Amino acid sequence: MTSDPIYLDYNATAPLRPAAQHAMMNAMGPPGNPSSVHHQGQKARAIVELAREQVAKLADADPASVIFTSGGTEANWQALHGFSDRMIITTPVEHMAVLSAAPDALLIDVDADGVIDLNHLEHLLKTYKDNALISVMTANNETGVIQPLDQVVELARAYGALVHSDAVQSFGKGDSNGCAGLRASGVDMLTISAHKMGAATGIGALLVREGLVIPPLIAGGGQESRRRGGTENLIGIAGFGAAASDIMDSGTAWLDQLAKWHQWLEDQISTNAPDAVIFGKAAKRLVNTSAIAMPGRRAETQIMQLDLAGIAVSAGAACSSGKVANSHVLAAMGAGDLAHQTIRVSSGWNSKQSDFERFFEIWLQVYKNKV
Repeated sequence: MTSDPIYLDYNATAPLRPAAQHAMMNAMGPPGNPSSVHHQGQKARAIVELAREQVAKLADADPASVIFTSGGTEANWQALHGFSDRMIITTPVEHMAVLSAAPDALLIDVDADGVIDLNHLEHLLKTYKDNALISVMTANNETGVIQPLDQVVELARAYGALVHSDAVQSFGKGDSNGCAGLRASGVDMLTISAHKMGAATGIGALLVREGLVIPPLIAGGGQESRRRGGTENLIGIAGFGAAASDIMDSGTAWLDQLAKWHQWLEDQISTNAPDAVIFGKAAKRLVNTSAIAMPGRRAETQIMQLDLAGIAVSAGAACSSGKVANSHVLAAMGAGDLAHQTIRVSSGWNSKQSDFERFFEIWLQVYKNKV
């Protein structure tokens, strides 16, 4: 194993940004419950509300729209269970956090790139006019493929449906990567998560448009304007806000670099391994994600060999990658046996060009059976 490990699994979780770490350390100061009326409690409240404003600014939302949760999974469950009286329409390529929350949902057909069939969605909406909730992710966590959310919203408005989008993977990666924010996208609810963008695990948010009333998934005290019970995760929230602010200050140059490096990597693979498959190549994708199939070599074998060389990648959703489960996303795309032979390379704010060069060097050795 090399002495300088390479991390290319940002879609599982991103390294902690220094700004987030600093804010979290500051929040570990004197104790204070944000619901308490004394001075220390109000200092804690100020931390929560500053973070709410920071997250809302990045999300193109009003601060009152932000409901802090324990993460993306809880936010998805609140969105779907909050309107369980409606017929839920989703996709077979959603994260399991959505599919498990709505096991009886109707599924929209997808093509070989994992992009939804808008004609099929309209067919479903005609059947459940004025009584549907559409949940379509902004961008896929395994392939990076971006869905036509603007057209989904247009159809939803025509048929009186609500729209929720799981934006966990796209949030903080620029408008051009599919996440235009709550107001600009036109969705009714948006799920986001802190640890995918360089803050801590265990904190996320559901953004709810102004005027839409949603019941709490977890009842308790009056926290989050009575929309989510339980004492706020002060430290996690502080880091979430700081990470959002850091992204706002960082501009888009880093995303341009990621796009350049991923394109270089995919070009190298296509040239040197013509039978390799890059999923979603014909679709619009996140600039930081490449799903690469190596025919004849199982994903877990590739991952172990790369890991021995000090390179961390995954075979798909981290929630299941501990056991390298078969990808339901690639299966829905009709990948066949390639679904068992695909790894995901995902980068982020602290990635370097040399990471991609080293990854390709070892990947090619694995491809040629040299390691």
